[in-house]
Amino acid sequence: MFSTLLVIGGVLVGLLVLLALIVSLSARPATTTRTAAGVRTPNWAADAGRPHPDAWAPLAATTSEMPAAR
Repeated sequence: MFSTLLVIGGVLVGLLVLLALIVSLSARPATTTRTAAGVRTPNWAADAGRPHPDAWAPLAATTSEMPAAR
């Protein structure tokens, strides 16, 4: 009886450890990084000089990023 409870408890603890490992490995990386001086480094959108693309905005008629296939 005691060994059965011990096995069940061990399995549950093992599953919780596995869940914690999966969650920690799948976490998003930090979006902002700071240098030693405390200055924020720009992300890709700020670096490109344009705002982040909006998924709900209507598509532009022409764009320089995707030339038309002929």
